[in-house]
Amino acid sequence: MKLVVDANIPAADACFGAFGEVIKCPGREISAEHLRDADALIIRSVTPVNASLLAESAVRFVGTCTIGIDHVDTHYLAEHDIAFASAPGCNAEAVVDYVLASLLTLAERQGWRLLDRCVGIVGVGNVGSRLQARLQALGVEVLACDPPRAEREGVSEGKSGFTSLETLIEHCDVLCLHTPLVSTGPHATQHLLDAERITELAHGMVVLNAGRGDCIDGLALRSRLASQNDLTAVLDVWENEPAIDAALHDLAMLATPHIAGYSLDGKLRGSLMIHQALAAHLDQTSELTLDDICPPPALASITLQQALPSEDALRLCARAVYDVRHDHERLTREAHALGLAKGFDTCRANYPLRREFSTLTVRLRDEAQTLATILSVAGFTVVLA
Repeated sequence: MKLVVDANIPAADACFGAFGEVIKCPGREISAEHLRDADALIIRSVTPVNASLLAESAVRFVGTCTIGIDHVDTHYLAEHDIAFASAPGCNAEAVVDYVLASLLTLAERQGWRLLDRCVGIVGVGNVGSRLQARLQALGVEVLACDPPRAEREGVSEGKSGFTSLETLIEHCDVLCLHTPLVSTGPHATQHLLDAERITELAHGMVVLNAGRGDCIDGLALRSRLASQNDLTAVLDVWENEPAIDAALHDLAMLATPHIAGYSLDGKLRGSLMIHQALAAHLDQTSELTLDDICPPPALASITLQQALPSEDALRLCARAVYDVRHDHERLTREAHALGLAKGFDTCRANYPLRREFSTLTVRLRDEAQTLATILSVAGFTVVLA
């Protein structure tokens, strides 16, 4: 069996080597020629999978080690009896870490407290629901908008915690987008935040997009930022990646290269989920576990001995694991050296090892034990020492 695997997928040999010959190739460079005699294709989010890629191939299984599937023509796969698997939820915790790290950084820079904000979450799926749970546990006011989920659950807006996007725009200080990209239909998300809605955003609002770039009208957002300079944009996803809008990049307070979910833990969960799906497709059993492929963190624990203001403690622990400012600065540096498109992909291809909040054990002594609850609900492993 021959498997073509995106070279950026971690633990590829451990997860897929047992099935046959593994051929690694950068995701954007995978072509029909690579797949002509391949049996399986394992990708991440940058490889468009469609008829032009697969029509002349022998591929019978496609797996994407990511939560999103808008880069895959699933209708084509179904019509041609090609099995497909994705990894929903694999990197959700990492994206929530990214959002919290970003908001804590903005709060420090701009002089406000996250715990005093009202956060609106658009899209309450694997990521949005986890973000909602963590923020509410921290004591942050949260409003949630998810019309497809409300429809599936048979509730109307205003019931069971769901409200309209217009309500979020009217009442929230922070707007976080975590929707899939849906181009048509009653719940289309392409340019969900369009020019009209961007005009309606209140002075001082934070707009954070870690879902899909096309869910925001980038030109309209750029225009608002350039003309009024009264919004704060945190953008991890962009229209036309990797050739993103240079002016919008320059106007964003935090600009990162589609890496919100790029924790090692999340990537390895994705690899393992597709490994398990391929084993099931081949009617094979597998005993491989996450512990088998996940190394220990470089920083296993820290100790706090004195009480700190709650958000200072959160920032300290967050940055011990992940500092979003480094990703912003890395993209700016690589874009200056290589051009924005090449710099964007270089950041992704050479992304440093990043772990999740849960991998850090925070030992609390003496007065610092008052921080136990807030650090625990933020996602850290807390031990009273």
